[in-house]
Amino acid sequence: MRLLVTGGAGFIGSHYVRTALTGGYPGFVPDSVVVLDALTYAGNRANLEPVAADPRLRFVEGDIGDADLVDSLMAAADQVVHFAAESHVDRSITGASDFVVTNVVGTQVLLDAALRHGVAKFVHVSTDEVYGSIEHGSWPEDHPLEPNSPYSASKAGSDLLARAYYRTHRLPVCITRCSNNYGPYQFPEKVIPLFVTNLLDGLSVPLYGEGTNVRDWLHVDDHCRGIQAVLAAGRPGEVYNIGGGTELTNRELTARLLEAVGADWSSVRQVADRKGHDLRYSVDISKIQTELGYEPRVPFETGLAETVAWYRDNRSWWEPLKSRAALAG
Repeated sequence: MRLLVTGGAGFIGSHYVRTALTGGYPGFVPDSVVVLDALTYAGNRANLEPVAADPRLRFVEGDIGDADLVDSLMAAADQVVHFAAESHVDRSITGASDFVVTNVVGTQVLLDAALRHGVAKFVHVSTDEVYGSIEHGSWPEDHPLEPNSPYSASKAGSDLLARAYYRTHRLPVCITRCSNNYGPYQFPEKVIPLFVTNLLDGLSVPLYGEGTNVRDWLHVDDHCRGIQAVLAAGRPGEVYNIGGGTELTNRELTARLLEAVGADWSSVRQVADRKGHDLRYSVDISKIQTELGYEPRVPFETGLAETVAWYRDNRSWWEPLKSRAALAG
């Protein structure tokens, strides 16, 4: 089986590739894994260093919007896992065009090539943010899409394209929608690595508004296991929510991070809330549980402690990234 992974040098994609190549998914032994990644600010070849010597791995630096390149790679692929995306909400608020080009147009280029070459399975990795905000309860997969940021709107657009390619062409595509991920190798603009690395350096951390926004936290390993389950046995044309089952307000999360690094609330500075900040996300994961036997395995307390320890022990990975991206303040 020949696998094409887009965005495979990013946080989630690289975890999936490392796990796939080291036998982490029972019964899944790819003959080859081609990683296509543009190495924008959040892509990092170092994320693949643990498996760089595997002869089955081929890295291609390139854009998913490059139709000729995508066509050549898709011709040699049996299955596709599509992680590549612009994904940071704050960046989308200040400049939406890159999000539309990458997330919508890039996905359309991939879908066209997958259809042309008859791939056996295409998994499109999306986000719970496409649903909008929910005050009570949890979203099932058939909930209307009501995105509230340019980022989530662009992901909703890509989801609808993927659905359309199944409905129109019967391209065997599945869509996954995950809650907030955390774990090692996450680019330090996201809240957990940003807070941890700032606090390790004795710097302050920014808390939006009153810190009452609620997120469900999902360890990257659990997320990737869910994706693999969908690749292996998900029904074409279906959407599968993947969640972790730990809902925390941002203030509660901040308290846990302060405790984990031995800091206190004097390190927290309150900042103006994000424009259009969704209050709460919560996905119903009963479908993937029932159909594919998925369950999150990593307890949040364990996963968070291990994540904090990883950042404490891997300054050589994150310090250059923060320096280049001016994320220290």
